[in-house]
Amino acid sequence: MKIITGGVGKSQVADTLKPLLRDTDEILVGTDMDAGMKLKTGQADYFLGTCHTGAGASLGVLVGLLGGSKCHTFGRRVPAAGEVDDALDSGAIALGFSVDQISEAAPVIYAALQRHSEAAK
Repeated sequence: MKIITGGVGKSQVADTLKPLLRDTDEILVGTDMDAGMKLKTGQADYFLGTCHTGAGASLGVLVGLLGGSKCHTFGRRVPAAGEVDDALDSGAIALGFSVDQISEAAPVIYAALQRHSEAAK
């Protein structure tokens, strides 16, 4: 599984997730535009974007490139595991959340990404 992080907290998200990664996982710190192109061409699996509110800028470019159905934002709260599962089951591959929730939200989201990628095999 290849994950790209973007937005104002992109390095912090990557640092939070690195100790959790499986050997087969890869995390890249990138730009929204680069992430959108890699997601469209299958060179990446997921995007985790952050901004100050988790509502707009975390996914703005990705909504334009991928369409709204491929994007989901959790805003300024830590999502429940089932909520992340539901977003992934609905087709979301770009997920946004607030920069002040990184330490709590990123591990919950990553665990759901793991479940989803295992179920897809």
